[in-house]
Amino acid sequence: MTKPLVVLNVVGLAPNQVGPDTPNIAALAQRGFMRPMGTVLPAVTCSAQSTILTGALPREHGIVGNGWYFRDLAEVMFWRQSNQLVGGERIYEAARRRDPSYTTAKLFWWYNMYAPVDWSVTPRPSYPADGRKVFDSYSHPAELKDELQAKLGTFPLLKFWGPGTDVSSTRWIVDAALEVQRRHNPTLSLVYLPHLDYNFQRFGPHDPRCKQDLREVDAEAGRLIDASLARGAEVVVLSEYAITQVERPVHLNRVLRENGYLTVRREQLGWETLDCGASRAFAVADHQLAHVYVANPADVQAVAALLNKTPGVERVLDRAAQREFGIDHERAGELVVVADEKSWFTYYFWLDDAVAPDFARCVDIHRKPGYDPVELFVDPKLRFPKLRVARRLARKLLGFRYYMDVIGLDASIIRGSHGRLPVPGRELSDGPVFIASNRAIERDVIAMTDVKGMLLQLQFDS
Repeated sequence: MTKPLVVLNVVGLAPNQVGPDTPNIAALAQRGFMRPMGTVLPAVTCSAQSTILTGALPREHGIVGNGWYFRDLAEVMFWRQSNQLVGGERIYEAARRRDPSYTTAKLFWWYNMYAPVDWSVTPRPSYPADGRKVFDSYSHPAELKDELQAKLGTFPLLKFWGPGTDVSSTRWIVDAALEVQRRHNPTLSLVYLPHLDYNFQRFGPHDPRCKQDLREVDAEAGRLIDASLARGAEVVVLSEYAITQVERPVHLNRVLRENGYLTVRREQLGWETLDCGASRAFAVADHQLAHVYVANPADVQAVAALLNKTPGVERVLDRAAQREFGIDHERAGELVVVADEKSWFTYYFWLDDAVAPDFARCVDIHRKPGYDPVELFVDPKLRFPKLRVARRLARKLLGFRYYMDVIGLDASIIRGSHGRLPVPGRELSDGPVFIASNRAIERDVIAMTDVKGMLLQLQFDS
């Protein structure tokens, strides 16, 4: 009989953080085993999750980051949700070939939409024609989100990302997972717990305030661990990456612009936007890695030389070098740039904050042509920020359009990042973790590409 399995993705958890501040997770490790886990380049959410579920590298599954440049559209797109973007056989597809009765619940893992699973839930706001943003979720079956929200309330999207993030979104996801377990008893439950991502990036993982975040996420994980073990399920806790301390933002697009490679468009309303299709080269920044797309092959060597001498850049990988790291896919940039261990990359392309695009001062993960962790802060330069937010929320509640321009443009405020491979010898602090309730699959070395096979072994062979 196939054993039920619950996989908790505790984002940002490092092996050396499992201890007194995480008693529930530590108890699971004591019951079974814990190891550092090797990761992939880039060590970011979408790439790591796709490797965990397929056992393949980015060159095979095609998820080269949280976003990339869609060359046929001449647009950068981040945080797409269609499962059709992911290549390779997923764990639940392999399991169903072995057991036709196998069922899967996929809760808040990425690429949820149209995944071949039985139950799924993911954030999906609605955008009415009048410009408002209405908080909502997407689920399969469609009625699942209504059933969950009738019991738990609307998913707290403002607590999932942005300046207001706290443990509320993680608690809602755990409640939803428990409800799906109670109603459907899936063979495999994939549950994403995002809480450590927030203050670890804001303040850095060594900040004393982050101990409370560890305790909070452990309490929520503990509820799900206990309920899962009580129903006879095996439990795995893993993470996608560890967050490390940083101190320097690097503005690759400004470097490219100042050297004549990047083109902007001056919009009618006075601000600038990145004109990807007209640029000779531009960077898609994703934490500590950036894909640099170079239109003319004759420019690749010169652009690589320019970026190699940019402070904060550790390595510039051309196509040949990308093969070593398994990221040589057509979606990748002609160059892949890796930050040094104390630096991270912004998407900023403007040279004067007065002409920054309007979305730069908002939480706007889809329009920004790169990842922006500054969205985790209300601009500290604002006077009376709570009043500013309250006024804009009041307009939203009254059904009016509103402009939530509360995010600053000072990237030096960020103290934690990820995306690089761990520094050799520092895997306990710089890399992700793998914990299992059953020692039957224990091994000394675990690569991220091993996880799919290990989970299948745990369910079918142990």
